Amino acid sequence: MSNITLNVPDEVLDEARVFAAERKTTVNALVRDYLISVTSQKKRAKQAMAELREMSLKTESRLGPDWKFDRASLYER
Repeated sequence: MSNITLNVPDEVLDEARVFAAERKTTVNALVRDYLISVTSQKKRAKQAMAELREMSLKTESRLGPDWKFDRASLYER
């Protein structure tokens, strides 16, 4: 695991320490968990887009060249 150095205003760090203490964790763990969350969201979104693309290529359903979105038909349900 690598170490990083961050510059954070003193007031923000003080509040982060209180926040972390209330949750029985550390500022380091908060930052690490946040970075893991951000990067995993990006990976999940990329995977979801790839799956959607694959499904759209495999589907046999076609709307046809003359199909147009009609908002009024949505309200007819």
